[in-house]
Order: sequence, then C-alpha cells, then structure tokens
Amino acid sequence: MKQLLEQTIQAYDYAFPETLIAQNPASPRDSAKLLIYDRKNDEVAESTFAHIGEYLPKNAVLVFNQTKVFPARLKVTKPTGGEARILYIATEGDCIRVMSDRKLIVGTNVLIAKDLFLTVVSHDEKQYLLKPSFPIQQLAAVLERHGITPIPPYIKKTPLTESALRKRYQTVFAKHSGSVAAPTASLHFTDRLLKKLQRSGIDIRFVTLHVNIGTFAPLTQEHLDTGALHIEQYEIDKETAAFLNNAKKEGRPIIGVGTTVVRTLESATKKGELKNLSDNTSIFIQEGYRFTFIDGMITNFHVPQSSLLMLVAALIGKDKLFELYRLAIKHKFRFFSFGDGMLIR
Repeated sequence: MKQLLEQTIQAYDYAFPETLIAQNPASPRDSAKLLIYDRKNDEVAESTFAHIGEYLPKNAVLVFNQTKVFPARLKVTKPTGGEARILYIATEGDCIRVMSDRKLIVGTNVLIAKDLFLTVVSHDEKQYLLKPSFPIQQLAAVLERHGITPIPPYIKKTPLTESALRKRYQTVFAKHSGSVAAPTASLHFTDRLLKKLQRSGIDIRFVTLHVNIGTFAPLTQEHLDTGALHIEQYEIDKETAAFLNNAKKEGRPIIGVGTTVVRTLESATKKGELKNLSDNTSIFIQEGYRFTFIDGMITNFHVPQSSLLMLVAALIGKDKLFELYRLAIKHKFRFFSFGDGMLIR
C-alpha cells in the first residue's frame, strides 16, 4: 500500500524553477497570461485573460465560485511570551478547532489582544481545541479585526500588505464568507471583463464551495484507499441549478472556473442533472473519472503531487497535462495561487 502511494505521488511530480512561483497577483487582474488547450483539435495557444472571450466556445456558460476568504489566521502570544500562528478550521460548540505552528499547552491561555484570549482545551495530533474568552458569536468580528489573510505557504515574499491581501486574494464577486483559500482561477477576472463576456453572449452563474485547509493537505494512503478527499461544503441555489440544467440540455458548453467549481458541479450531478444542491463533498477526481456535467475548465497551474493536479489530469490525461506544464515553464508562465492560468475547452 505504501508503495502505491509513493508511485502515485511520483507520477504527479514535476520540476520547476522556484522563480516561477508568483508572489503577487497580476495587475490588472486580467493581464495574467492564459494558456489555451483545445482538446478536440489538440491545439495550444497563448494569450491573456483579457482576451479569454476570443477562445471560449460559442454560447458557453461560465460557472464561478462566489465563496469569500476570511482572515482565518491569528497571531497569539503564549504564556512564555513566545508567539504562535494559529489557523481557524471549524467551530465546535463554544470552541474552535485550529492548527498551530507552535506547540500549545493544554490548560493555558493564548492572548489575541488585551482582554481577548483563547484557552487550550485539548490537543489531537496537529490540531487544537480552543475556547474563546468571548461569545462564539463574536468570532467573525474578532477575526475581521485581528485576523490575517491565510495565503498559501509557498507565497513567502509577497510585497502586499494585509490590507492589500484582503482585496487582492479575493475574487471581485466574493459574497459568502467561509474559505481559508481563494478560488484562484477566478482571481483573474475583473468586473469589466465579466461584463464584456456577458455582452458577447457568454452567460455567467455562481455556486458556492467553501475551501478548507484540506486543499493544501498532501495525498495520503487513506485518500487512495477510500477514493475520497477532505470534506468541503457547497451550495447551488435552485434558480442557478435550473438554468444550468437547461443549458446542459440545450448542449451549451459548461465551463467550470476552478477545481472547486468542478468538484461542486460533479458532486451535485445525478443522471446528468444537478439535483443534490446543498451538501458536503469529498469527491476525489482522478484519471479514469467520467465527467458528467462540465465540458471544460479554467484553472491555475497547481503544485506537484497534489489532488488538484490529478483532477486536471482526469480531464486531459496526465501525459498531455505535463506536456502543457513543460510548455508553460519554458514560456515563463507564473505558477500557483497568484500565477497565470489555463483554459481547457
């Protein structure tokens, strides 16, 4: 079993220069580079997101994730005077579950600010249960005031301030708070670009999937054994589902913007229609999976050995995926969350 995990991880590994890891987003957003792969004709083109409308299939429907990133990370002071950085994961009763980059001692208090602290209730592997000194209903307000935007660990030298990150590591249409990571394929879209696409006959619809810390978690043997990933919550409103189901029946191309949208639509589909509109999903899409709802996708360039990489490979095949990645590396596309993107049609 361990050998299977190692083989899978090795199969989805690739080398790249670290200088290609984007430390800040493109400005303006839609100036990010775009790699276009046409599956039917096996053709590749290069452009920018500002011109994506020229490459989208006729009458396509773009589906975006309107989740909103909240400042889920906190700097806290331990009784020793040392600092720890904790990341909010979930609320459990009147406590919160967090991850910490430093060891916390059960029974002690960690200070957020004057008169605001968290009591360490229990410790389970890499996670802690903490009880706030304030009512749990005030957590969102406390995070908004004292929290830090939880950018991915590979963004180590971003020039953006916290204030700038709250705007730039967020889609222009973010609506429902609940994610610890942005749906990064959507970061390339501006209000102006969205309106331009709509004027050209492209319909735009929104779903919600709240991205949790599992999106950064490495693949494990359990993932391979169960065929399931981390659990994330999604929701599609009835009006949107009815529109998308009708568009699908009419043969209009459904383009998922980002892996989170693809996971949402594929999880909600039964017998070719969106039916399960509000649920948790742990869907693990990998090669051999038959897509039931989406016809294409827009996605960033993902980290090696990740489930996100495997999802994209399920759509175009691993060999083609790495062929496109080698081309992107050669042409100095920027990688990962703040990087450039790819349209697969």
